[in-house]
Amino acid sequence: MARVIHVFRAPDRFIAGTVGQPGDRTFYLQASEQSRLISVALEKQQVQVLAERIGSLLEEVHRRFGTDVPDDAPPDDLDTQPLDVPVEEEFRVGTMGLGWDAESNAVVIELLAISEEEVDEAVVLDDTEEGPDAVRVFLSPSAARAFAERADRVVNAGRKPCPLCAEPLDAEGHICPRQNGYRRSEED
Repeated sequence: MARVIHVFRAPDRFIAGTVGQPGDRTFYLQASEQSRLISVALEKQQVQVLAERIGSLLEEVHRRFGTDVPDDAPPDDLDTQPLDVPVEEEFRVGTMGLGWDAESNAVVIELLAISEEEVDEAVVLDDTEEGPDAVRVFLSPSAARAFAERADRVVNAGRKPCPLCAEPLDAEGHICPRQNGYRRSEED
């Protein structure tokens, strides 16, 4: 079956968001442009790594090419609205690609569907007909910075960490390895 690549060259929105309660959240990236809306599911760690790598890429682009890159997202670019509903998962993300398109001065993010076969690196950020389905988004440096800042907030909005071991606290508490097996609650 032919590969489907959803391309968003000038997205109206590209955001990270969640559905569910802390401790039982599903993470999504959602891109919209005019009437098109795509939502893909991924792991919390993938959102966190993507935000970190975008920050590193922007610093490198500024250093190597002298491109204007904001230190913080401009207030106009910050999106605090929830995910657009209905949230219908197009696919679950397996591999992510990140790059810089010097021609359009844009950060390029590619999200590839989980595949049963090993993904060849040549498929990432390429238009080959074979390979997993993908979502490719082009973002200005300020929009990329805004995405990374929101992604950090979304990741950190989960459960509070245990002050001793830094593992997330469940509503029922947790068995802290630093407490020699005694159960800790959020009140402790």
